[in-house]
Amino acid sequence: MKIGFVGTGAMGGPMVLNLLAAGYDVRVFARRPKSAKHVVGEGAVLVGSLKELAAETDVIFTSLPDPRAVEEVMYGEGGLLDALRPGSVFVDLSTNAPQLVRRIFADLKKRGIGMLDAPVSGGPKGAKSKKLVIWTSGDAAAFETCRPVLSAMGDQVRFLGETGTATIAKLVHNCANYTINIALAEAFSLGVKAGIDPLALFAAVRQGSLGRQSTIERLADHFLPSQYDDPSFALALAHKDVALATELAREHNVPMRLANIAFADMTEAMNLGWGARDSRSPMKIQERRAAIDIAVPRQQLLDLQEKEPLDRR
Repeated sequence: MKIGFVGTGAMGGPMVLNLLAAGYDVRVFARRPKSAKHVVGEGAVLVGSLKELAAETDVIFTSLPDPRAVEEVMYGEGGLLDALRPGSVFVDLSTNAPQLVRRIFADLKKRGIGMLDAPVSGGPKGAKSKKLVIWTSGDAAAFETCRPVLSAMGDQVRFLGETGTATIAKLVHNCANYTINIALAEAFSLGVKAGIDPLALFAAVRQGSLGRQSTIERLADHFLPSQYDDPSFALALAHKDVALATELAREHNVPMRLANIAFADMTEAMNLGWGARDSRSPMKIQERRAAIDIAVPRQQLLDLQEKEPLDRR
């Protein structure tokens, strides 16, 4: 199988090197040929156009910075749409927009070309070490064709279903990640301004319940099964704690935008009579806002956690 690759930057470059290390024949296209010098030096073949890339390969990967770049490569002058051959596969590793992913999938399907949206998580360090999660969705047959190639670039390759679902998973992951970062910055700035040494605060908090358990794993305790009536920690007590923390913030003139939003939701839940329920019960309020009802059978969650224990490497 001959592999084509567009985008040999901080993420794409290491992935190409892993493909080469696995023995794949890799051809690359770069609008600035110098940017591909590091992979060409390791055995990749540089081609002069997207048309040439499509003519010489069976599967083409793109790893590009944003939807505009993906759209240009697919639909721009000399782009892949008219160059890809029936029976070939296009795989977009970029963090993209679901609507663009679905549009490309539909256009390629009409031409007999398979497509996967396959965003990755792990950053440049993970791309180098092959410690990457690769979420994929789209053409199931294309996934089976590409599974060995994807596995040469990442250690966690997962097929999620219909086109766009992998892209949605990546956007959810990143949105949660960066929002949590801001919440941590807010809380830690309070602690430091209130008088705790930053290192001492970090050493203390990392041994608390927040530090000892994966944030995402905590979703399985109450939120995902929608079971809040057997509390791990009562909402009334949590409400009191956040009230004290935001009061401390006011004493020290520390803005606490996210904490105040959380406190407002907790107060709303208290007014609904949920004080004796679990402290995470205010999460149910967001479900009501979104007009959805999440309720995963607890046994299914337990089975998943047993089957796929977290890899903390």
